[in-house]
Amino acid sequence: MKNILLLIAFLIFTGISAQEKKDYSKNVASIDSTVATLYAVISGDKGEARNWDLFKHLFYKDAKLIATGKNEKKQTTLRYMSSEDYIKFSEKWLMDNGFHELEIKRETQTFGNIAHVFSTYEAFNSKNDDTPLMRGINSIQLFNDGKRWWIVNLYWNQESKEIPIPEDHLPKSSN
Repeated sequence: MKNILLLIAFLIFTGISAQEKKDYSKNVASIDSTVATLYAVISGDKGEARNWDLFKHLFYKDAKLIATGKNEKKQTTLRYMSSEDYIKFSEKWLMDNGFHELEIKRETQTFGNIAHVFSTYEAFNSKNDDTPLMRGINSIQLFNDGKRWWIVNLYWNQESKEIPIPEDHLPKSSN
């Protein structure tokens, strides 16, 4: 009987511990940590699960993720998503293909409790790839509530032949 009670107590304690919220405060303490966490949390090898709880923790209530792209008629369009929509849309593809998005240049502007980060990226299927599968620019708007930084909008445009990334948004060549 004593062993059964100990087992029940252990299971209850384990269940309560599993439900406790993780402390992600260091991930959102600064603009740098918030942006670094954004890139890190969506990146991973083929078959590697992403930390979607941490991903959702980055975004303010009703934040938007906005992708630009072309529709079937080759017209430029926008796709508005919540963090949940992004997960539903991207999770399987990220797991099936692997995806590593790396920031290669950043410009940050701040005023009071708002910040705008223009972040140029390269994306690879694997950390070992030499050539990016895509490049683009993330426009990240952030809000500081006095306790932490929140992403309120993440708006991106992928580079194309018609729209190359301007030189001033690329890292300076070391040659």
